[in-house]
Amino acid sequence: MFKINIKLVLVYLMFVQVALATKPDLFLLKTYDNRKNVVDWVMSEKLDGVRGFWTGKALISRGGNPIHAPAWFIQNYPPFAIDGELWTQRGDFENISSIVRSSNSNQRWKLIKHHIFEVPNQSGGLFERLNILQEYLDKNPNSNLRIIPQTVINTKAQLANFLKEVTTDKGEGVVVRNPKTLYQTGRLSSALKVKKYFDTECSVLEILPGKGKYQGKMGSVLCQTDAGKRLKIGSGFKDKDRANPPAIGSKITFKYYGFTNKGNYKYPIYLRVR
Repeated sequence: MFKINIKLVLVYLMFVQVALATKPDLFLLKTYDNRKNVVDWVMSEKLDGVRGFWTGKALISRGGNPIHAPAWFIQNYPPFAIDGELWTQRGDFENISSIVRSSNSNQRWKLIKHHIFEVPNQSGGLFERLNILQEYLDKNPNSNLRIIPQTVINTKAQLANFLKEVTTDKGEGVVVRNPKTLYQTGRLSSALKVKKYFDTECSVLEILPGKGKYQGKMGSVLCQTDAGKRLKIGSGFKDKDRANPPAIGSKITFKYYGFTNKGNYKYPIYLRVR
């Protein structure tokens, strides 16, 4: 029989409670269905960066971890919450992630802008909430904060053309939102991501060895989604990923193009470690 150290258990539980308490309650996107009527909604580019939530006092990640932005970057940030994407340019996710997740990348932050798509806990529709930030910035300019432009959707063809324009130039996709909806958190039917492909996450169960030119390196990964579905992913990895594969237990994001007749993910392709 082994003895349980009650003090250590209590400390651990306190740590878990603190971790859970600091995780922000955010709004999340559902996936757009082509049958959905989004005329009179608004659209904007879905930026492939790192989500940054400003609490009114501190900048934190989606998971509640502190983001070590330099003091000069967050100078004149508002005393109220704002939510957005830390981003540089299209196709630059790895560089953005490297900057944001480092505690010592002061000058590299000059590449980043905080693109704001929401002002939480404020009254009114989306435009009214964003206008609160705009009025603040009119009096307290900050070149690091940018409000993401929202374009009203007049026709379904307009949305399709915008999606094509964004993805042709290596953009990730489009976000469509009902601008009349009051601020809410959770995964919303009034905020949808529009892509040419779908994406989801899975946990890495096993690293499978490569063959041929990948001899001695990772060939693919066996992973499992939160729904319990297992799959192998071997495409989308760069040589450096194969030499240093994702850790067992880590979560990765992959894209896919619908499902096969058997219900399997069609053409799963690795995107990144979450």
